[in-house]
Amino acid sequence: QVQLVESGGRLVQAGGSLRLSCAASGRTFSTYAMGWFRQAPGKEREFVAAITWSGSTYYADSVKGRFTISRDSAKKMQYLQMNNLTPEDTAVYLCAATQNSPIATAAQAYDYWGQGTQVTVSS
Repeated sequence: QVQLVESGGRLVQAGGSLRLSCAASGRTFSTYAMGWFRQAPGKEREFVAAITWSGSTYYADSVKGRFTISRDSAKKMQYLQMNNLTPEDTAVYLCAATQNSPIATAAQAYDYWGQGTQVTVSS
């Protein structure tokens, strides 16, 4: 069982940066693949980035080159560094974990989810 708690979301101006954090509980965190998703009002949940237990990463095209996903398994933490933010990045950002696949971009592949943290980018 894994519990996830996100933090770091806030209001930021376009062009700014934020770092989101995800704190995980559970003794086998290091074996889980982790991901970040986002959901804007009236839109479906959207894949943002994923990272394997060994640190390999994968990004959605919309954030590639601007966002960086990382993890610190010893601290049971996952991070999302977001740079050059635009209003289109405004959404609730959710942390997710899975043991079903070494890396996954589909929300259905993830077993555990946090409650989300709101990121709002003003123009």
